[in-house]
Amino acid sequence: MTDKNHYELVILGGGPAGLTAGLYASRARIDHVMIEKGAPGGQVLTTDWVDNYPGFPDGISGFDLMEKMTAQAKRFDVNILTKEVASLDLGDDAVKKLIFHDGSTVTCDSLIICTGASPNKLGIPGEVELLGKGVSYCGTCDAPFYRNMHVAVIGGGDTAVEEADYLTRFASKVTIIHRRDELRATKILQEMAFANKKIEYIWNTRVTGIEGDKEVERLSLIDNNGNTSTLDVQGVFVLIGITPNNSILPIQQLGADQWGFIITDCETRTAIPGVFAAGDIRSKLMRQVINACGEGANAVIAAEHYLISRLEANKLEA
Repeated sequence: MTDKNHYELVILGGGPAGLTAGLYASRARIDHVMIEKGAPGGQVLTTDWVDNYPGFPDGISGFDLMEKMTAQAKRFDVNILTKEVASLDLGDDAVKKLIFHDGSTVTCDSLIICTGASPNKLGIPGEVELLGKGVSYCGTCDAPFYRNMHVAVIGGGDTAVEEADYLTRFASKVTIIHRRDELRATKILQEMAFANKKIEYIWNTRVTGIEGDKEVERLSLIDNNGNTSTLDVQGVFVLIGITPNNSILPIQQLGADQWGFIITDCETRTAIPGVFAAGDIRSKLMRQVINACGEGANAVIAAEHYLISRLEANKLEA
């Protein structure tokens, strides 16, 4: 890390999108820095196994995948700064400012936001301990690991119902557990789920614990009347929503959807010229490692075009 306070490009976040952006920026010889508050890798570091990322026919652990991405970025001398950003000042179209917790600042001509998102947690015993050992937050990612098994889906919204239906392609039975007496998903999704004979329901019930010695074996339940019970399952998918990591972002300036994810065009441009967004922080349909990487690359190309257009405009003014 060079001792500088201004760059052509700042990449905020070091997950798959940020690391890919750093790799492309370095290879394009763009004066850049990737800022990450912790170890590069993002949420994928805690993913037990990734089976759907191209190039790894036998699959790869999330930790190993991100370790390889980080090593590749470092081979091309991606400039990485480990520091936590407190806020952003994007009021000046020409110069974007990032303010750190210690009061120091970095400015840049262009910015790629890759701050990601976090799945909402239940906060119950066993959830953390059995993560990757039967506890999952992504049915699309992990469904093939549960062939001919009984799994539970916690939640009643669109994502929970869609992923429950997807899981039935692999699991022998899927039990949706919902704290209310009806689903919150759109009617067409409800009709699809109710027509699927492999999906069962437990209504007016919360999960209070996830149990198992080495892997998920059962769930502890309590209904709205206080009655307790257990449910034997081999996997549990917690699908109660995700939260964008946007607390330091000026969301109104950037433009966001109703959940706080940043809206961009197809080239990852936000509402602010020279500011781009890639990865799970973007408003989109699918959040996977593979499209995060593609968006990171796309954002650098778009940023490079922006920087060139600015340079040409400055020459004309001169």
